[in-house]
Amino acid sequence: MTEETPGFEEKPDVPSGAAPDDAEPKAASEEGAAPAGDATSQDPGLLAQLDQVRTALGERTADLQRLQAEYQNYRRRVERDRIAVKEIAIANLLTELLPVLDDIGRAREHGELVGGFKSVAESLETVAAKMGLQQFGKEGEPFDPTVHEALMHSYAPDVTETTCVAILQPGYRIGERTIRPARVAVAEPQPGAQTVKAEESPEGDDKESGGPEEG
Repeated sequence: MTEETPGFEEKPDVPSGAAPDDAEPKAASEEGAAPAGDATSQDPGLLAQLDQVRTALGERTADLQRLQAEYQNYRRRVERDRIAVKEIAIANLLTELLPVLDDIGRAREHGELVGGFKSVAESLETVAAKMGLQQFGKEGEPFDPTVHEALMHSYAPDVTETTCVAILQPGYRIGERTIRPARVAVAEPQPGAQTVKAEESPEGDDKESGGPEEG
């Protein structure tokens, strides 16, 4: 008969490094976590709230993007208006200076642009050019009613189209904007000159080609 040692009881094997009492709480926690996860994924109310939050987030994002686009358009519009106002102000200033520039041009033509007056005049012309003022209008160029203003009219046998034969006042522009057309005297071909040439050309052609002779 086997004798049992008093005071000792048999205990189940426990893994090293773990307390025997830890097994039951851990199992209990795992059993309690599973239902919580299942409730989150299966609860229609939570899914509906999540969809609402996503919809609201999308709407707020779209509002922010639209506001940013409007702000960029506003900045471009303000910059464009600022440039336009600046160009108008410069054009108005230079328009007031055109009579002075005309006087300088006439003085230069008559040889009166000398001494200190010459230095001041050239400085003024340089400043006007830096501000974008450009002079145009030359003798012999075809007449263009969009940039020329005809003050005198005549006929000339040596022109084939309406031509500027004298520049009474030069024109001025800023970039593509004309602030004063060139005031010119124009000449047109002599009336009937084209008809005479047209009638003379066939006879000349017959003589040169050796046409049929009479007799």
